[in-house]
Parts: sequence; structure tokens; C-alpha cells
Amino acid sequence: MAAMGAGLGSLALAPFLGREGHASSRGQHFAPRAKRVIYMHMIGGFSHIDLVDPKPALRELDGQMCPDALFEGKRFAFIKDRPRIMGPLGEFTRSGESGVEISNHLPGLQSIVDDVTLVRSMHTSEINHGPAQLLLLTGFPRFGRPSFGSWLAYGLGSENADLPAFVALVTGNRPGAGNAVWGSGFLPSDHQGVEFRSRGAPVLFLDNPPGVTAGARSRLVDSIGQMNAIEQAEHRDPETLARSRQYEMAYRMQSSVPEAMDVEAEPEAVQAAYGVESGRASFARNCLLARRLVERGVRFVQLFDSGWDHHNQIASNLPRKCKEIDRASAALVRDLQQRGLLDDTLVVFSTEFGRTPMAQATNGVGGKAVPGRDHHVDAFSIWMAGGGVRAGYVHGETDEFGYDVARDPVHVHDLNATILHLLGIDHERLTYRYQGRDFRLTDVHGQVVHDLFA
Repeated sequence: MAAMGAGLGSLALAPFLGREGHASSRGQHFAPRAKRVIYMHMIGGFSHIDLVDPKPALRELDGQMCPDALFEGKRFAFIKDRPRIMGPLGEFTRSGESGVEISNHLPGLQSIVDDVTLVRSMHTSEINHGPAQLLLLTGFPRFGRPSFGSWLAYGLGSENADLPAFVALVTGNRPGAGNAVWGSGFLPSDHQGVEFRSRGAPVLFLDNPPGVTAGARSRLVDSIGQMNAIEQAEHRDPETLARSRQYEMAYRMQSSVPEAMDVEAEPEAVQAAYGVESGRASFARNCLLARRLVERGVRFVQLFDSGWDHHNQIASNLPRKCKEIDRASAALVRDLQQRGLLDDTLVVFSTEFGRTPMAQATNGVGGKAVPGRDHHVDAFSIWMAGGGVRAGYVHGETDEFGYDVARDPVHVHDLNATILHLLGIDHERLTYRYQGRDFRLTDVHGQVVHDLFA
């Protein structure tokens, strides 16, 4: 029934569909290596020097006062007085045939390292969470710009007319930048990410109110479409078309979303591989859901996991967070590979910045020191798998303290340009005219990092 609904409204709007007025060069500009993206973002700052970028010098200097070069003239979010060096938390092991050193806190990542490109030379320009998240995920450190997924939805659309092109999944608290990191900015609003929830109704306000039948909803959507067609004919506002598309998508989603969200329909062995617990919202459930969504044609699935801002108690909090995400993220890569989806699905594991090699001394109960690490913008790490990237490869290098990039720097704009390239998009050509100028995800920056390609 849902597939048949919203018919008259669509017919009324047909002469205007696709005429967004401000559109520039959409679609693919060359042959893509990837068709879709699963993008995992660790909210708060994933500690590279404890997990994926081993630094023996830090272990040797553990507890000593920070050298002048790491403190004088540098900016920090919270460190005020000269701190002490903090060595890596735990041991590293050379893993896989590639021999990449990965922390023992991440046995899942160790098991898939031969399928992964690890970028150890990331850097950014924003030291606080909200602006850093916006810069990474919208290309600009302030509100108002479209998110990465929205640009992709605008440029390529969805492969399934009954599901959104862009879905957001959140574990724990939302990012500091809020839902702007999956917002559409100045793009038509139907390109924004749709948040799917693990508890209660999968999508808010999707169900019909009590007493409203599917037929009544269908007639309502058709009537709204006809009114929007009249409005569009008079004012030619692209947002009028966006509203109609959203109404029609919501109607179709009433049937498609419950089926896609039914993680319990997966074999028990698959659920166990991810670490899914029945009825419990978790990062593991969202990873499995992400695989189900891309299987069904969703173009961009973005997972957010909070709790990585370890200013204190990092010795206990970091291992706990690793246990929550490591098994599932590795299972996702293996599952995609076994289903023949990894070759054209790009998996990204990111964070907004790294953590300092020196301790941020804070006091806990009774005045006892419970040190953590402060924000660090000059060097951090991300990893990618599938979708045309090199397997078992480490790109870039940091100095002996993991403080500065020593070789092959990759700015967040470069990362975004590279991901778009893998999807067959020239980042300089995917633009949208707004307020008299052409905007793009990478603004006036970004260089494609071809060394990351297989």
C-alpha cells in the first residue's frame, strides 16, 4: 500500500522535480571505486598514541616533565601548567601479515589490520569538540554548512526509493555540534540525515496517529503534494519540492523502515559475531544495522559513539570504550567482506582530533590524581577499509612523541576530498550556489591523497 501512495502529489509536482535552480555539477565525474559509505565517528577524541600509533619514547619518559618543545608556545584546551609525559596505556602487538603495530586493547582491529588503511598523519585546525566535528563533517567550523552525508545524498541520491540516502545512528550522547553534523545546511532539507533510533519508534513521528488509516494518510500526502505544486509554480522555491519529497519518503518508510531495522531477523551467529544483545541499544547493534541498511541501498550510514573525551581516568575509561566498539567494528568489516560488499563499500573510522602525549592532571574523589589526556589537533589517526583503499597499509608518520606529523600530512579537508574521489566525485565540482557563490564540502581547500588508493 505504501509503495502505491503519494501518487497524485508526485504527478502534480512532476514538471518541477529535479529543477532545484541552484544545482551545479552533480553525479559522478569518473568511475567510482566505492558506491556507499559506512562512517564511524568516535565522539570526543580517539587517543592515537594509546591505540594505533606506538611511541616507545613516551614509555621511556613516562612521568617526566614535558620537554619545552611540547609545551612552550603551544595551545591546549585545558592544560595550563607544565605537565608530565604519560606513556602509552598497554602494549602493542605487530598484527597480521602486514605487521602493523596495534594496541592489545583492540584485538578486533588487530584481526582485520590486513584489510585496513591506517592514516597516522591526520591533523585539524580546531581544538574544541563542536568546531572540530563541524570542520571534519561539514568542512567548516561553524554552523550552517551541509554535512558530508548530505552532500553525498545531494550528489548521488539513494539506491532505494523507499529509504533515505543518508541515515544517522547514535550511541550514547549526541556530538557536541548536535544534529548539524548530519544536517543539510543550505541544501534542500530532504538531503539531511534521518536519525534512526535503537529504542522505541525507529524514526520519530513516522507512525500514523491513532485513528488515521494508511488510506487516509495516502490521501493527505497527495493533497499536500498538489498544494505544494501550486506553491512551487508561483514561487519556484526549491524547499517546496523538498517538503513534498520528505512527505512521500516518510509515507514509504512506514513499510520499509521496520523491516530494515529488524536486527533480530539476523541469524544468531551473525548477531553474536557483532556482540549484539537482544533488546539492548549498543554500538554493536548499530554496526549490524549499518550493514543491513547499505545492503538495502542506503548511500551513507553514519555511526556516532560518545564517551571518548578522556580528560581524566583514561587508564580505566579507554579500555572500557575499546571493548564497546572494537569487536563490532571488526565484525562489520568481516561481514561486508563475506557478503561481497566490502570492495565497493568504504568503511571509515574517525574522530575529531587526537589526545596529548602529556597527562592532564585532574583530581578525583578525595583529591587523588586521576590523569587523562587533553585535546590534540596537530596529529591523530583514522582508519579505512574497503571501497578502493589499500589493504594492510600505513600512511604517514608522527614524531617520536606522536605530537606533530613528521611525514605525509593529511588535513581533514584532504580526507574529505579523498573519500569523495573514491565515490567518483571531484570535490571541486560538487557544488551548490547559495547567496551568490558556489559552495563545496572542502570550501577552497583539499588535496586528494592518491597514495591511499589500492
